[in-house]
Amino acid sequence: MRAVDRVGLEVAPGEIYALLGLNGAGKTTVMRMVLGMVRPAAGSVTVLGRGRGERSVWAEVGYLVEAASAYPELTVRENLEVARRLRSPAAVDDAVELLGLREHADRRARVLSRGNLQRLALARAVLHRPSLLVLDEPVNGLDPAGAVEVRALLERLAREHGTAVLLSSHILGEVARVATRIGVPHRGALLDEFATAAMPDRVRRRLELGTRDDDRAVRVLAAAGFAARRGPRALVLDEDRATDRPDDVAAALVLGGVPPTGLTVVREDLEAYFLRLVGAQAPERQEASGAR
Repeated sequence: MRAVDRVGLEVAPGEIYALLGLNGAGKTTVMRMVLGMVRPAAGSVTVLGRGRGERSVWAEVGYLVEAASAYPELTVRENLEVARRLRSPAAVDDAVELLGLREHADRRARVLSRGNLQRLALARAVLHRPSLLVLDEPVNGLDPAGAVEVRALLERLAREHGTAVLLSSHILGEVARVATRIGVPHRGALLDEFATAAMPDRVRRRLELGTRDDDRAVRVLAAAGFAARRGPRALVLDEDRATDRPDDVAAALVLGGVPPTGLTVVREDLEAYFLRLVGAQAPERQEASGAR
């Protein structure tokens, strides 16, 4: 069985590219191939315009793949000092401040909480201001405040330093907030790839409406050329004509003597779109616009 099958992607400088997929979709395998931890059976991987075999390229790469780790008997500051000596002359104090580790700087790694160990691993990954940053589930173990800090850090690195960021996650809300482009791997294949800004053009919309007489409303709408179906909470119209011009639907109902009691255009959120794409059951939690 192939873990990854014909996946092609490119991450540009200053871009935050997120691999969004279920567990076992192939996200970590792609990252391990980028980092040279796994050799692909076919195809090629280029890192910063160079082959993975060129040793010079790795001085410009930061990464955190799978579980965060550290030298357990060394303090946070000592762990970062080891990384500094190995990788670059970058300042350890800057990394400590950047990841909010000042109060833990002199504690041994083995006593850190899972979240602070994750912060330490992230600090080590960005210590040398890499040109490429590869992160597997970067907010794993962090509280909401920590997740916001990491998101701001990635945006800053991309914007101010032109860092290319490749990350993976199954947390859809985080991906939607931080990524500039999203790839959706599933069962080893890349199902879709799109700019986050283009998301509104890809999601489905529907018009939900409430009336005091749904049976009559369905007949009135059919006579006006609209196909309405019963949803779990209201009547639903899926066609673009209805979602683009809900006022036409309202006018038809008023003229037919069944004025609507509520009229809402509902748009899929990223989670619903993702689940539909991979063939899972999409929930009813979606974004609504319009008036009730």
